[in-house]
Amino acid sequence: MKLIAAIAASAALLAACSPASQDSTDSAAATPAAAQGGASQRAAAAGPNCDAPTPTAVTVTGETTREGQLKLLEHPDPKLAANKRLVWDMWRTLLNGYHIDRAGEFIHKDYIQHNPMANTGLDGMQNFFRSLNIPPREIPEAIPEGVVAVMAEGDLVTIVFPRAYTDSCGREYVSTWFDMFRIKDGLIVEHWDAATRP
Repeated sequence: MKLIAAIAASAALLAACSPASQDSTDSAAATPAAAQGGASQRAAAAGPNCDAPTPTAVTVTGETTREGQLKLLEHPDPKLAANKRLVWDMWRTLLNGYHIDRAGEFIHKDYIQHNPMANTGLDGMQNFFRSLNIPPREIPEAIPEGVVAVMAEGDLVTIVFPRAYTDSCGREYVSTWFDMFRIKDGLIVEHWDAATRP
């Protein structure tokens, strides 16, 4: 039995030192950060497989009516309800209506931005949106893309949206987008989302 164990150990050592094993180790070390996380992140990082069947995930939908969205803003704690309403009003006014000059009503001057595509600070946020050259338009009664949920806890508010995409195989699908905001003294002071650089 000792001889079998010694042979197995030697075989394992040889396999670990073989060039094929080193290549796979180097390949694993070169795996981008996007490959970390759950199975769906690893599958996405592996690249497209256009011959595979389209996944059967249920399409994400959101509440599109004003009444329905206002219901999502309700909370037994008046402060949390106000924080949810601040984020909802900011989204409709700035991101849907592009009334960027009104940003100071919602955003603190020392606003911290974690989206790698945008700028930090109130001035940075305004300059980023002005650079898009989108003229102001009517502020919608509700967020037109729909809202799945608005959650508040402590000083944080997370708003969840359906978002349409086209994959690299040309197939359209809808997934979920999250934006999280930190509120202080009635203004948004920090923002996180899942944005990446192209």
